[in-house]
Amino acid sequence: MRSGYDLPTSIEINGAEYNIRTDYRNILDILIACADPELTPYEQQEVMFDILYIDGESIPLSDYREACEKAVEFIDCGSTEEKKKSPRLIDWQQDAGIIVPAVNKVAGKEIRALEYMHWWTFLSFFMEIGDGLFSQVLSIRQKKAKRKKLEKWEREFERENSSLVKLENKMSEEEKETIRNMEKWL
Repeated sequence: MRSGYDLPTSIEINGAEYNIRTDYRNILDILIACADPELTPYEQQEVMFDILYIDGESIPLSDYREACEKAVEFIDCGSTEEKKKSPRLIDWQQDAGIIVPAVNKVAGKEIRALEYMHWWTFLSFFMEIGDGLFSQVLSIRQKKAKRKKLEKWEREFERENSSLVKLENKMSEEEKETIRNMEKWL
């Protein structure tokens, strides 16, 4: 059994150990793919599986479900708690420009220059982000999601930084085409 102080580099599936890619960039690629409306849920799982498992082709098909569950558990830093559905507040791709400086501040170094950083280390830094641009943007998004009134300075900040605060509505090409066709008739 692993302790909370270990940084796992493999996942046990049905009694066998499988090495995984643990660098934070790999996991961010998985999270970005899982938010891609062009990919089906099956394709998103395939991307997760292919990126995370170094020797994934050696995992028996009968263990595929467990491998996917353990992958999600790893991405969630070992948590197996059932997460309740909540509004989307972060887009790892769109927010990269404000997340990286905030994580750099906590880490005390430029994380992109590092050859390797374990995902759990990155997420630990991320969870400790304090006051700053990212936390302001996140706070406004949270208030808006809960339909809470924004302070005057928050409304002004949102107006002046709408491209930072507003999350892009990701749509598949099919959805975009449907909207374009509907607009022709309006």
